[in-house]
Amino acid sequence: MKTILIIDDNKNFLENLSEFFEIEGYKTLISTNGKDGVKLAQEFKPDLIICDVLMPEMTGHQVLNTLLASSDKFDIPFIFSTSLSENIDRIETLKLGADDYLVKPYGLEVLLSMTEKWIQK
Repeated sequence: MKTILIIDDNKNFLENLSEFFEIEGYKTLISTNGKDGVKLAQEFKPDLIICDVLMPEMTGHQVLNTLLASSDKFDIPFIFSTSLSENIDRIETLKLGADDYLVKPYGLEVLLSMTEKWIQK
């Protein structure tokens, strides 16, 4: 069973996504902040990480930078999920090393399709 780590400071969003992915046959790990998300990623090595950009304490960019710096073989697909919709935000985020970028709100079918794409790689 493939595992997805979801990091987002919105608890309702986390619970809804977790339930959705579990119905679709995935195991989920959830974190309401970046620091705990980094720990979960390092401990459990999920098959995919979906991370919010704007969070208190540690932003999604800091989460990705921390994970990339912690291992020269960091190869977990990383998708940013954010309300930042400016094209420059997307470009800058992908330059950091993220694999993909979703702008909230998005349909669950779009998320599922993207998830399957990155988990298969």
